Amino acid sequence: MVTQPEREARERTLVLVIEDEESYRQALASGLGREGFEVVLAADGMEGLRLFDERDPDIVLLDMLLPGLHGIDVCRRIRATSSVPVLMVSAVDAELDVVLGLELGASGYVTKPFRLRELVARMNAILRRVQPTAPAAPSGGPSAAVGARTDPAGPVRAGPAFGSVHVDYVRREVTVDGVPTHLSRKEFDLLVALLSPAQRVRSRDELIDLLWPDTYLTDTRTLDTHIHRLRAKLEPDPTDPRYIVTVRGVGFRIDPDGPSGDRTGPGVDRGPDESRP
Repeated sequence: MVTQPEREARERTLVLVIEDEESYRQALASGLGREGFEVVLAADGMEGLRLFDERDPDIVLLDMLLPGLHGIDVCRRIRATSSVPVLMVSAVDAELDVVLGLELGASGYVTKPFRLRELVARMNAILRRVQPTAPAAPSGGPSAAVGARTDPAGPVRAGPAFGSVHVDYVRREVTVDGVPTHLSRKEFDLLVALLSPAQRVRSRDELIDLLWPDTYLTDTRTLDTHIHRLRAKLEPDPTDPRYIVTVRGVGFRIDPDGPSGDRTGPGVDRGPDESRP
């Protein structure tokens, strides 16, 4: 098992590819390596689980239709001990496998055949989501994001976000004044993006690319709707938001100190977003 110091010393994001087709394995090893990832290959589910325990990867690329131990069972066993993101690879006719995998906690899926650029975009979006504050990889490579862990050596699982809001990144749970508050998947992802780190301004285009990487959105009303819902669930007074701040003409940020932090600055509007529905 990889220790915490060894994990932190990594210079590149480690991808475990579990794929039984030799041509896909080698193509992924070559392509992902050129993109700056470190790649470990497994030809079946049992080898994949063994390498998962030995190498402690940052993300798993998992083919569903594996011989012997099915990809669904591999995903289930990984989820029993870890929250490392799992990106499923499915055949066109494997819709049921995709649905079951997502219900088990997989982070997303791609369908064969796929383009390397599409795969890398999805991987990076998932990695930013699960650990947006991870340090960047060396210049020229992708972000060296490390998935949140459930083991004792991993980072602190839950912590204050702003006001009375606490976020558990591993369980994807939010409490307000100690009371669990349900957020949709997109609402939680939006909250994590705004908290990575807090006080950083996220542009509208940046948030749209993070949350809807596979959709071409020219209208920002979808984003505004999610901001509106997030404020309604987390702000003491959604009509006069204290923490989820609109930066006029740019986007949004979270101010954990609220108005008392005196962090307004130029262009900051603590009032409701003028473009929200």
